[in-house]
Amino acid sequence: MANDIDGVVSQFKAVTEEVEKSFGGLSAEQLNWKPAPESWSVGQCLDHLIKSNEEYYSELDALAAGTRKNTLWQNWSPLSGIAGMFLVNTLKKDSQKVKTNQKMTPPSDIAADIVDKFAAHQAEFTAKIRSTANADWRKTVLTSPFVKIMTYRMDVGLQALIEHEKRHVRQAKRVMAIDGFPKALVKKETTSEATA
Repeated sequence: MANDIDGVVSQFKAVTEEVEKSFGGLSAEQLNWKPAPESWSVGQCLDHLIKSNEEYYSELDALAAGTRKNTLWQNWSPLSGIAGMFLVNTLKKDSQKVKTNQKMTPPSDIAADIVDKFAAHQAEFTAKIRSTANADWRKTVLTSPFVKIMTYRMDVGLQALIEHEKRHVRQAKRVMAIDGFPKALVKKETTSEATA
């Protein structure tokens, strides 16, 4: 069965477009605002997604080069058939908490160009995905860079990454909907009084 590269890339592209539409006009203050110290800001959600996806770069590069092979554990792991879909379904449920790996926790201050950085990252990430066209995604088994015992087929793993992005975009939108979120500055227009 051929890899659904166009379908996967189009889903990542849709997330990019949603991010640009929803957060592209935000100021640095808005991007960094959070309702509580332990909560994440819009900017932190996007920074986290970039860092999380980059954990897969080495795997994608090795696949593209034709040098990657499954490990013995990846070939025999009984988790590969169920872990990926469990993760996908969990990520779709915002009510179900998923603990973030410590090294993926974003810094407290995010630069104002984070939306542009996210869009550039997505273009780079999807280019790497496209470069794996000759690999069989259904036979390629990935190990989670965050939970080393968890394995899943690459096609399902990519779907999990898409749902991960969607989840944090929804989280960022909820931040904007909270009372206290800084409103956009509206430039005052000067009008000249009409003379009689």
